[in-house]
Amino acid sequence: MTTTLMTYIGPVDDHALVTRTGGVPLVPAGFTWPRCAACSGPMQFIAQLLVNAPGAQGAEAAAAAECVLSVFMCQNDPGLCDEWDPGAGGNRALLFPRAGLTPAPVPTEGETLLSETCGIDCTAIDAVPYHEARSNWSQTYGRPLRDVLGQLGGAPAWLQHDETPACPSCAQPMSFMAQLEEGRDHRTAMNFGGGGCGYVFACVPCKEGSFLWQC
Repeated sequence: MTTTLMTYIGPVDDHALVTRTGGVPLVPAGFTWPRCAACSGPMQFIAQLLVNAPGAQGAEAAAAAECVLSVFMCQNDPGLCDEWDPGAGGNRALLFPRAGLTPAPVPTEGETLLSETCGIDCTAIDAVPYHEARSNWSQTYGRPLRDVLGQLGGAPAWLQHDETPACPSCAQPMSFMAQLEEGRDHRTAMNFGGGGCGYVFACVPCKEGSFLWQC
């Protein structure tokens, strides 16, 4: 058994079609920047993930391999907009086909972009659970734990209880896609309550995404 860690590989272009945190989201035609249900302000774009659907087969697997998950979270009034909750409207995870994406127009108001764009490499480590794999990677490569930016696929390492969301379209449990750490530098990190983790889910057949965080 292995865990696929997402590890920091340095800065990348803000518009790169790669797995990254920060930068500008690549989006399909007709995209509207998501706004917070509580404060009505534009959300902050935090991560772009190139993903495959767990267990997908045949044509579904081919389509899933071409998916991009983009994660947004309100940071206009941190802590006041329930941005940790998957259903309160303070965050969004949007699932797009990979083909034909272009950089989104960024709103001129609000907290919309992170101050650092971090490129991510995916490294398979022979260890489960996630926290053990993270520690093993740090020791093997002689790099700080904070250079591990999360995991892609596998099983969520919950900091509290299991909060796997149900798909809003089909009501089935959504597939776990990624876990995000706050970041390698506290000055540019994402805000998951201070030392928290974000959890990204999707229902590929319904083209739905979901996000939450715990600390």
